[in-house]
Amino acid sequence: MMSERQIPNDGKLTLGLLDAASHARWDDFVSRCPEATFFHRAGWQTVIETAFGHPTWFMYAEVDGQILAILPLAQIKSRWFGHTLCSLPFCVYGGIASVDRQAADALDLAAQALATQLQVDHLEYRNVSSSHADWVKQDLYVTFRKPLHADAQQNMLEIPRKQRAMVRKGIAGGLHSAIDDNVDRFFDAYADSVHRLGTPVFAKRYFKLLQQVFGDSCEVVTVYHGSAALSSVLVFYFRNEVLPYYGGGGAQARTLAANDFMYWEVMRRACEKGCTLFDFGRSKLGTGAFDFKKNWGFAAQPLHYECQLHRAKSVAQNNPLNPKYQLLIKAWRKLPLPLANALGPRIVRYLG
Repeated sequence: MMSERQIPNDGKLTLGLLDAASHARWDDFVSRCPEATFFHRAGWQTVIETAFGHPTWFMYAEVDGQILAILPLAQIKSRWFGHTLCSLPFCVYGGIASVDRQAADALDLAAQALATQLQVDHLEYRNVSSSHADWVKQDLYVTFRKPLHADAQQNMLEIPRKQRAMVRKGIAGGLHSAIDDNVDRFFDAYADSVHRLGTPVFAKRYFKLLQQVFGDSCEVVTVYHGSAALSSVLVFYFRNEVLPYYGGGGAQARTLAANDFMYWEVMRRACEKGCTLFDFGRSKLGTGAFDFKKNWGFAAQPLHYECQLHRAKSVAQNNPLNPKYQLLIKAWRKLPLPLANALGPRIVRYLG
């Protein structure tokens, strides 16, 4: 146990760290807490520790065995990219999820104390709404979320005309989708896509681990033209939400509108599963991904990434929009794909 204190109802508020015995209680809380997201699930501890080797502190506050608040944290330490404590790297959302203000405050203080103890550059919460107006803001990212209708065709009609025409182009071109039981075709499409963008790729074992850890809440939708796989996307499901999270397409995907058709198929299949909200994930302002999602009729919603500075005087901008990385991005695009796939995981593990 990390600390304890009294709260007004005379129950003792205890702080603890997630272990194997508390996974079920943690995830039960996540399923019921309105502030919790897919990225608060206990499985992310396994994923981050196993895939990347980063230490984690998944904190919870409880009274009489009942969890009232959680805060998943992971530490990333790199000579080149800095030293951070974050909730949560490799995830869109994070921060404290709670049903009790005092429990949330206790976790907040514990996280700040841990950041001081670890001597990190900064502590970061990836919030949907602001929680620390006095911390340094990272205004780079927005998210795109929109309600889904039960009738798939009604969702089709709400897609703006030009984007809807691209979806119909894929349908008319004979594209079809299928659920893959492995990540092989997905990884080929994804790796090809990020290589063309000039960014390092995750290791294939990371995606295999996501499927293994999250089970039926994680699936791969692949788009085919005949027997040829053109594009593929790894999708998360959480409560009533669908989250297409990692996706990509090969050289023919744009010509045949495979990416457009792919996201429509995710939307259509989500309707069949009873999902009522489509989460298009985060994008950086001023990027092609940002424009693509706006073209679907989604309104950008700001994400409140808030950082408490510790040893650093500012937050390092480790992202492709930083001008100092432009030459590296151009050089990365010229690497042979097998070499980029071998080197990429060694770099991207520090870019959470």
